[in-house]
Amino acid sequence: MRSFDRLTTLMERFSLQVRPSRPETATLVVVADADGAPGHVWFGTAGVGSGFASTDLLFCAEVDWGGSANPLLAALPDRIGFDLSHDSEAASLVSLMRSELAAARCGSASVINRLGEVLIVRLLRAQIEAGSTEPGLLAGLSDPRLSRAIVAIHDGPGRPWRNEDLAGIAGLSLSRFSETFLAVVGETPAAYLRRWRLILARQDLLKGDRVDAVARRYGYDSAEGFARAFKRCYGLNPVSLRTRPSATLSRTEVPAL
Repeated sequence: MRSFDRLTTLMERFSLQVRPSRPETATLVVVADADGAPGHVWFGTAGVGSGFASTDLLFCAEVDWGGSANPLLAALPDRIGFDLSHDSEAASLVSLMRSELAAARCGSASVINRLGEVLIVRLLRAQIEAGSTEPGLLAGLSDPRLSRAIVAIHDGPGRPWRNEDLAGIAGLSLSRFSETFLAVVGETPAAYLRRWRLILARQDLLKGDRVDAVARRYGYDSAEGFARAFKRCYGLNPVSLRTRPSATLSRTEVPAL
């Protein structure tokens, strides 16, 4: 298990794509400062750049990072900002992205996507460091103790985690860990583990993995028990999802508690 890296597993599990777009559909915009240089990045829901003059928008892009299936993306505020004046390296990334977009060289889309991924990681790091006053995954990852337990869950979803194990990783007593996790993350450790497992299971089923293999992978005693849990959360049998990858879920992509 890696050393409590709060973002890597999420980046690996949810493919991140950054594509230039029009301002009205953009979920990532770069706004110029008073001198016309990259000054601020805003990331959020579509149209996040509304309210800014078009002449102030230096770069606009749509970011696809797993949608509501990504628990961290779902936990972010509708709009978050990142001041580039405090991060010259991030400002350089934006300048390179703009250069690639303007030059339209071969492979520029791939370069913009890779640079955009790095920019998003830097933005998310800053957001995690800033923390959140609202219960959720962002607040949990911002907590230096709880984040260790959450990363352990992310990195080892198939392990038979007990609250005692996770409390030890967090360096807290069992009672303190359980109380703090519920207050900060907004759900119990067992509920979060169950939700994370089902998110990953859905991904694997969409790739065509067998139901019994997915059930074992994520700690279920039987394919039947897994199927019941999956249907409770997603509203359909996992076999139908595997055989019909384009199936539309009848509920939100993030499993309910």
